Amino acid sequence: MTGRALPPSLTSARRLVVKIGSALVVDTEKALPRQEWLNSVAADIAQLHRQGTAVTVVSSGAIALARHSLGMTGRTLQLAEKQAAAAVGQISLAQAWSKALHAHGLTAAQLLLTPGDTEDRKRYLNARATLDTLIKLNCVPVINENDTVATAEIRFGDNDRLAARVAQMIDADQLVLLSDIDGLYTADPRLDPTAQHLPVIDALTPEIEAMGGEPPPGYSSGGMRTKLLAADIATRSGCAMAIAKGQPLHPLRALLDGARCSWFLPRTCSQDARKQWIAGSLTPAGKIIVDRGAVAALQQGSSLLPAGITQVEGQFSRGDLVSVTDEAGLLLAHGLSFYDAEAIRRIAGHHSSEVEKILGWQHHDEIIHRDNLVMV
Repeated sequence: MTGRALPPSLTSARRLVVKIGSALVVDTEKALPRQEWLNSVAADIAQLHRQGTAVTVVSSGAIALARHSLGMTGRTLQLAEKQAAAAVGQISLAQAWSKALHAHGLTAAQLLLTPGDTEDRKRYLNARATLDTLIKLNCVPVINENDTVATAEIRFGDNDRLAARVAQMIDADQLVLLSDIDGLYTADPRLDPTAQHLPVIDALTPEIEAMGGEPPPGYSSGGMRTKLLAADIATRSGCAMAIAKGQPLHPLRALLDGARCSWFLPRTCSQDARKQWIAGSLTPAGKIIVDRGAVAALQQGSSLLPAGITQVEGQFSRGDLVSVTDEAGLLLAHGLSFYDAEAIRRIAGHHSSEVEKILGWQHHDEIIHRDNLVMV
């Protein structure tokens, strides 16, 4: 399960994504960026650049930076207040990163994304092209969630998963989540003194997934549960992921020097770019529920046919990404549907040869072809 393989090293990274949470970036008592700490991270990034590693940063902190100046401390913010705080705080956050990186001869580039930008295939490819160009120009992209326009996207742990999607987007070979803990433990070490640290995780088994805990208190919105979700996205894309302690100065240099952390190893059979995008989807447009026979067929590598469908949930169009579950609600796969939701409802349970008679037309025999289907 864990510990048998050698952990990766940052010295071997070609493209590295570093995710940094609000609690690391912001001194909440002074309502200011932790500039000395940011300067140390920028020095680490410069060192990595000199060794040939292109670094992309996913940084939280905009909302936390603005809470004090807007008089929004000590309470849960409403959605509109979060959006307003993000609009104010993002200016300070971008300036802090630009200042820190510039001191080491590096050019910062700001991008604001929502998970929606990674779900729409066209927007995903556009963002990918922009990031690829910036990296080739030796810039350091600094990415944050676009909280000024996000709605449901402002929720528990999005930047962990957003960082994994960014890593997938740019074909990164390593992702580092800087945290308040030095990795994954068998239990919460703050509550259980017998909890054991896991240095290498070679597979995300149900036992490992069950180790995800509750989010920490304070402004930080992450937690071990969302880090494990990020690990699933990253490792499916052939990207190794580390959870490492971030509070001390020079946290990346510490990793280079062998500081304790938890490495999640990439899966040996990396999917192609299209299937990586499908597998990493956060918000499918709808759900298709299938019977036992369809479950068995999908597990053997078959396409999804209408005969095995028992129910359709949601409204989606042809070409949308949907989830596939069994009748007990267990998620089986993500895929791109050849038919819209209403058409599938009409042909569910019928043989493919009956589709044209029922609908008056027929695009394909399959609802989801196996080339557009990823078992999850």
